[in-house]
Amino acid sequence: KSGEGIPADLLAQFAPAERAAAAMGIVVWPMVEFEADDALATACARWSRAFQRILICSPDKDLAQCVVRESVVVWDRRRNRILDERGVQEKFGVPPASIPDWLALVGDAADGIPGIPGWGEKSASTVLARFGRLEAIPRDEREWGVSVRGAVRLAATLEEMRDEAILYRRLATLRTDVPLPEEPKDLRWRGADRERFRELCSSIESENLVDRIPRWA
Repeated sequence: KSGEGIPADLLAQFAPAERAAAAMGIVVWPMVEFEADDALATACARWSRAFQRILICSPDKDLAQCVVRESVVVWDRRRNRILDERGVQEKFGVPPASIPDWLALVGDAADGIPGIPGWGEKSASTVLARFGRLEAIPRDEREWGVSVRGAVRLAATLEEMRDEAILYRRLATLRTDVPLPEEPKDLRWRGADRERFRELCSSIESENLVDRIPRWA
C-alpha cells in the first residue's frame, strides 16, 4: 500500500496527469499520505447528501464499499453497468459494508492484498452473506449453516490466519477522514484555465488540443 514497486515510466506520468487535469479546470486531489481511493471515499461520505447522486468511475473493487442505496453508485465500465446496493450484492454476493471483509478473504492484487489461501469469491460471498463480518464467522464450520466446498479446510485456514485476515480487512477499508479543503460548490466545473492549458499544450507540442476545449473559465 506504500506505492513501492510502481514502474518508473508509470510513476513519471502522475505529476503531468495532475497538471493536465487541473489545467482543464477539474478539481485535483494529489495524495501522498493517503491513497486516491481514500479521497474518493471521503468525498462520498462527506457529500452524499449534497448531490442527487455521486457516480464513482473506477473499476477498483474496494470502492464498492462506498455505495449507498442509489445515491452513491459505481460505474462498471466493462459491462457499462451502474452498481447500486443491489448491484453490488449481485456482483459480489455481499452488501457494500462487507466488501472489506470479502477482499480480506479473496484478496485484491491491485492493492497487494494476498487474501486467505483456499478462499475464493464464491466461498467468501456465501459465508459472509450469512455472517457479514470476519469476527462473526464461527470457528467450527458445522455452525456455518451454509454449504461450502472444503469448509473444514477453509475454517482451519481462517482460524490459523485470523490475525492476517483482520489486517487485510484494515488495508481494504477505505479512510473517510482525508482533509479535503473543498466544499460542494467548489467541485463544479467552470471551464478550463486558458493560460495554464495553453502552456500545457505548448509544453507537449500539442497546440491543436486548445481547439477541443468547449469552455474557458
